[in-house]
Amino acid sequence: MVKWITSILLQDAFPVLEEIYLDEDSEILRDGTYTKENNKMVDTSAAQARKGKDIQGIPWERLNITREKYRQTRLEQYKNYENIPQSGERSEKDCKVTMKGSMYYEFRRNSRSVKSKIRHSQLRNLVWATSKHDVYFMSRFSVTHWSALTCNKTEVLNVPGHVAPCEKHPGSLLEGFTRTKVTTLAVKDRLLVAGGYQGELICKNLDRPGVCFCTRTTFDDNAITNVVEIYSTQSGAVHFTAANNDCGVRDFDMENFQLSKHFSFPWPVNHTSLSPDGKLRIIVGDNPEGMLVDSETGKMVASLVGHLDFSFASAWHPDGLTFATGNQDKTCRIWDARNLSKSVTALKGNLGAIRSIRYSSDGHFMAMAEPDDFVHVFYAKSGYEKEQEIDFFGKISGMSFSPDTESLFIGVCDRTFGGLLEFGRRRNNSCPDSII
Repeated sequence: MVKWITSILLQDAFPVLEEIYLDEDSEILRDGTYTKENNKMVDTSAAQARKGKDIQGIPWERLNITREKYRQTRLEQYKNYENIPQSGERSEKDCKVTMKGSMYYEFRRNSRSVKSKIRHSQLRNLVWATSKHDVYFMSRFSVTHWSALTCNKTEVLNVPGHVAPCEKHPGSLLEGFTRTKVTTLAVKDRLLVAGGYQGELICKNLDRPGVCFCTRTTFDDNAITNVVEIYSTQSGAVHFTAANNDCGVRDFDMENFQLSKHFSFPWPVNHTSLSPDGKLRIIVGDNPEGMLVDSETGKMVASLVGHLDFSFASAWHPDGLTFATGNQDKTCRIWDARNLSKSVTALKGNLGAIRSIRYSSDGHFMAMAEPDDFVHVFYAKSGYEKEQEIDFFGKISGMSFSPDTESLFIGVCDRTFGGLLEFGRRRNNSCPDSII
């Protein structure tokens, strides 16, 4: 005899939907992820979503709660993680009211076989798109490439196993690492850089086999690699920057595989972003005040005062004049580099901290992700007055615009209804403000 068991479980102090399909021997046949007929994962397409199917495949019609009621429950019961108590409540008075209902990116597909993994609850930069079809993400055991065109997965870097460079370089460890817990990831210009829980840095050229470089940034007890950023210098050399919990920000030259700069700050740096012209760098971390520093010297140019808790996200607008910072006080603040006496505006999340921020390469859109359930896409050209609110259920492992702005990918980490959400840029007579 086959029966359905539906329950609402408590995970991390808030409810998560889980549905399990059991047979008479109590073996799991289907958990909302597989079909009984061919044991193949069931994706959700745009056509199915238009006909009313939930984009995550949640069978609301078989549950004893509606989606609307469950959403309200989540909003009421969710506990935002704060280092400074009541920071989220106190920040509300500063936030602008935005006009919701715009649709800049339309749902294309939810790929259920993409199971992303989060190693640190405050770090959510584990999804990177290199084209409108190609995405890299952190799965349970490896860094994986996903093709949205062919719907195929390919392992790129196996991290629990032995990871070591193919050649010995100055500053690298020939013996490499094992059982690396990847906390952050970046992919750009055919280079992949993964950072680990013990300060590990692993670099792989996607056009070549093996690992090209790996090192441990520090042997400090608190060595977590919080973020990595790949960039090209004005001369065309490829570099990457790593920010760690030991308060250090380090710059590596990938031509010589060597450390080129090392700056220390008064507190752990949770995120950093280099300006488009390469002259300034945003520094945010375990302090309500952030910094804008000279990228060559590391000296502070200006203090960023306004947030009420610790920050974990930052991003520059492509024009190089404005930038954004995301904080555990549930706000994303927009700053003008020409006048940093206060932020230009503050944008509010629904549930919790702003853990990730991305601008589209054309500068039209800014996306900000909360820890769970919500990604907000703002029309930057309108002064952030209008937004599209993407609403789902589950932890967000990361998000990424494709370089051509045509796609937006969101990694959802949930044991039953996780997957990779894919959205395509909507072009309706060139008007970006089409209402749902």
